[in-house]
Amino acid sequence: MIIFHHSRNSELNRKGSKYTLFFRPALSELLTRLTIKMANEAKPCPCDLGDRMEYRGVGQEVQIEHIKAYVVQPPSHSDKAVIVIQDIYGWQLPNTRYMADMLASNGYIAVCPDFYMGKEPWSPSGDWSTFQQWLEDKKPTNINKEVDAVLRFLKGQCGAQRIGAVGFCWGGVATHYLALQYPEVRAGVSVYGIVKEREDRYELKSPTLFIFGEKDEIIPLDQVSVLEKNLKEKCTTVDYQVKIFPGQTHGFVHRKKEDINSADQPKIQEARADMLNWLNKYM
Repeated sequence: MIIFHHSRNSELNRKGSKYTLFFRPALSELLTRLTIKMANEAKPCPCDLGDRMEYRGVGQEVQIEHIKAYVVQPPSHSDKAVIVIQDIYGWQLPNTRYMADMLASNGYIAVCPDFYMGKEPWSPSGDWSTFQQWLEDKKPTNINKEVDAVLRFLKGQCGAQRIGAVGFCWGGVATHYLALQYPEVRAGVSVYGIVKEREDRYELKSPTLFIFGEKDEIIPLDQVSVLEKNLKEKCTTVDYQVKIFPGQTHGFVHRKKEDINSADQPKIQEARADMLNWLNKYM
């Protein structure tokens, strides 16, 4: 544990032009698919689905002002709530809802808003050469209006007095952003996500736990080291922790079933326990 605290050529040519015309669209489609495949291999999925869970969830979908959200209530009354922030696959991903349900079972009101506001989430079969274009209107640092609406909902309709945030990948970046902007969010757990473009990105205003996988190709260890170094220098008013899990890849905390890989299971469970312990400590 690392802690900084395929051809049908000659026969087709003999059959005449109408067959040639018939196969041109098929050839064009094949070339398109090959182009996408090459792009995907050049830029691997930045949020590997891994072992996607088949999970229905125990909460309900509600409307919160201009956005939809998945909300789960804990078994007994609670004034503690957690905003669960999606990855690039959106608020309806079963794995993210599983995490929201887990938080609720531990005494938190859990709300997972659709921060894409009805726009299509990324698809696992998408052309990764177009990913930056897809991301353009879904910046994880441009969510203040939605966060404000969720905070009003939690305080006004749920009676939440202590609010935290947990996010994965895209949502990990968003959680880091909330820690810079919203002191009222008492604790944050950013799971494989770092804000990179803001000058004040190390000046946290609420205690934040950063979780990473050692084998994460999207957030390599040199980036994690820069984060840790600068937090030591510039984050002097609130607690933080940067924790790296050996052998783990991007997406390990919220996508792998515990029983799918005996080697990964302890790390997944430990990371989830760390998340809960951090929230319990500061909320």
